[in-house]
Amino acid sequence: MRRSVPVVLLTTVLSLVACAGVDGRTPTATASGSSATATAPPSSDAAAPTTPRPRSPSFDQALHDELLAMLDRDQAARAGGADPEGDRARTQRLAEILDRHGWPTYDRVGEDGEDAAWAIAQHSDLDPAVQARALDLLRVAVEAGQGSPGNLAYLEDRVAVGEGRPQRYGTQVGCGPDGPEPATPLADEDAVEELRAAAGLDPLADYLDEMTAVCATD
Repeated sequence: MRRSVPVVLLTTVLSLVACAGVDGRTPTATASGSSATATAPPSSDAAAPTTPRPRSPSFDQALHDELLAMLDRDQAARAGGADPEGDRARTQRLAEILDRHGWPTYDRVGEDGEDAAWAIAQHSDLDPAVQARALDLLRVAVEAGQGSPGNLAYLEDRVAVGEGRPQRYGTQVGCGPDGPEPATPLADEDAVEELRAAAGLDPLADYLDEMTAVCATD
C-alpha cells in the first residue's frame, strides 16, 4: 500500500521517516540536528494506483496501533512539539517488541506499521545495539517478503554511518556549505545505482536534487 505522508522540515538534522521501497510508498521527512542526514527519498510514482495488501489472520491490531502512535509522537517531536517520551524510551519499547515478536512484519502490523517500526529503529541512534539488532531482523523480514527493501537500505546505511563505515546506498547525507554531501563515503560508487534500483530507490542524482532543495530551506 502506498501511503502519502507529510513533509516536516525543522531547522536541524533532516531525517526522512518513511521510504519509497519497491512498492513505491512515499516518504515522511523530519529533522533533528545541525546538519541534515536524510533517511528516505521521494517517491517517483506517488500518484500510481495501488492494491491494498490483504490483512493477514495473524494481524495484531493492538501492536499496529501502538507503533503508529509511537511514530506520531516521534514526528511531533521532530516538528518542534512536546515529546515527554523521547527517543530513548521509544527505542526501549522497540527492543521489547523485537524480543517478543521479532521484526514487525507486513502480516503482523501492515505496511504502515512496518514503516513505523522502521522509523523508530532509524531514530534509535542512542542505542546502537538495538539499532543493529533491528537491522538484522529487518533483513530477515525482507528476505521473506515481509519488510520493505527500501527501509532496509536506509537502516543499513544509518548503522554504517553510525559506526563510521562507508554506506552502500548513499542515503545518509548532510547539508554542507555547498549543499548535500555524504555523511560517509560510498562503499562502491560504481554499484550504487544498481543497489538503489534493487531496493526500489530513486537514482542517487534525483535524491541529491531533492536534498539540495531541502538544504536550501534549512
